[in-house]
Formats: sequence, C-alpha cells, structure tokens
Amino acid sequence: MTATTGTPTLDAIARPGGGFAMVAMDQRESLRAMFDQAGAGRPGDDVLIRFKLDVAEALGPLSSGFLIDRHYGFDRVRADGLLPASAGLILAADALQQEDGGPVEETELDDVVVGGGFDLAGVSALKLLIIWRRDARREHRVELADRFIRASAELGLLSVLEPVVRATPAELDAGTWDMDDAIVEAARELSPLGPSLYKAQVPMAGAGGAEEQRRASERLGEAVQGPWVVLSQGVERDRFQDAVEAACRAGASGFLAGRALWSDVVGHPDVPGRLRELSVPRLEALVEVVDREARPWSDAS
Repeated sequence: MTATTGTPTLDAIARPGGGFAMVAMDQRESLRAMFDQAGAGRPGDDVLIRFKLDVAEALGPLSSGFLIDRHYGFDRVRADGLLPASAGLILAADALQQEDGGPVEETELDDVVVGGGFDLAGVSALKLLIIWRRDARREHRVELADRFIRASAELGLLSVLEPVVRATPAELDAGTWDMDDAIVEAARELSPLGPSLYKAQVPMAGAGGAEEQRRASERLGEAVQGPWVVLSQGVERDRFQDAVEAACRAGASGFLAGRALWSDVVGHPDVPGRLRELSVPRLEALVEVVDREARPWSDAS
C-alpha cells in the first residue's frame, strides 16, 4: 500500500471542535545540534530516535496531529502504536539542504516520500517546508509548493505548507528587511495555491505587547486564504501561548509546534520524566487555548 484510500478531511488532524493542537517532531540535523548545544554532545541516530519516540509517547495522547520525518522514528511511531487514533500522523515530505549545525537553507520535495513507492499506510497528511526569499529562486519555490500540493492530493493525503521567510543579503545590507512584511507577502503568494493547511510564522516572533500582537496577527489573518496555524520556531517558549491566543483570535485554527514544547528537554538524563514535568502541562494549556479561541477549520475553507 502506498497511500491512504481517499483524501481525508482536516478532521483527521484536528480536535473535535475543528481546531489544531499538533506536535512537530520532524527536526533532523537541527535536533542533533540542539543536543550538542545542550551539552550532551553529538548524539547518534539511536538517541534522536529515542527522543522522538519519547515525545510521541508523552505528547501524542494530547495532540490532534503528530509530525515526524521518515529518517528518525517514523516506522517505530507507526508500528509501535504510540499515537492514539485521535492524533493524525503527518509525514515530512521535504528534503533539507543545510550545513552541519546551521539552519535549513533550501528545500526540495523528498522523492522517496512522494514518488509512489513509499508505504504511506496510516499517514493522514504530508508537510513541506519552503524557505521563502525575494531572490532569483522565488518562482521555483512557488512551483515547488504547487507540485507538493498536487502530489499530496494524488496520494490521497492532506497537504500542510510551511513557508519560513528569510532575508536576502541585499535586504540585510540595505536595512530594508522586515520579517512581518515578508510573512504577510509569503502568505499572499503561497496560500492561494490551496494547501489543505497553511502553517505560518508568528508575527513579531511573539515579542510584541498584546495590542501589537493582535494587530499583527489580524494583518496576517487577512492575508491567508484557507485554514491556517502558527509554528513556534523563533518564539520564546514562555511567549508562545500568548502568540497562539492572538493568532486564533485573528482567525487561526491552532498551532503545529515543536521547540516551544520540548526544547528544554533535549539532552536531559530523564527525558520521559522531564516531558511529563514540563512539556505535558504546556501542551495542555495550549489545547485549552485552541478549544476556546481557535476558528474551526471548516469555517475558514
């Protein structure tokens, strides 16, 4: 079997009320670097896999969707039954280009995942990271996003599109770079392509006051076509809940987040215990925000 039978609706990765409380655990070399930065050294693949399995076991029961890559732990998460039926499985379909320890610079479609020969049984959705810049490859990235959305549909799966904006050297040199403007521009360019779900960066990286965050979130919400959620990359852990609340009040349907939930657990000698102590209460609080404030995805379609 290479795909699910028939394309599911977003209910497959949503909470009963139509909002999203999803956990991202698809980090690869960046997760290895996080272990190093935490003082735990450069871990082997087995350590990465064990961490991902621990996160799935601790946070899966609270999540509406769980995102993982095919390289580290996907088969175990699926085969070992770590996720309840209420947590839809999302598989990363991006091939990442990054220097050791550095950020992702570019992405392409992972032909292994979308090529038609990969076992996608149990998968509800695919996710693609796009590094969005105002440079010569901009048109190529739009075409890449479009190919991803079409490939997901052909496989009978939902598509989650995740643009992350970056400045060009010229913008940095000229002092013209504005991340929030870029987030809005990317949303206007890419969300009309029609992904099942659009995953956006938090405006102001969550750093503004409540009123500033509200206005910035509303501006982003006006730019996005279709259902959308926010990610936690670049946002301080203790500010993410407020950022999710502001985004949901501006029309977002929830979040798909990783680092805001578990980044301070990386490298700890007792990962399961630390997840129960720190990460589970964070996710519980975020779920409450989603259930109270998120716009149901069906209202945004």
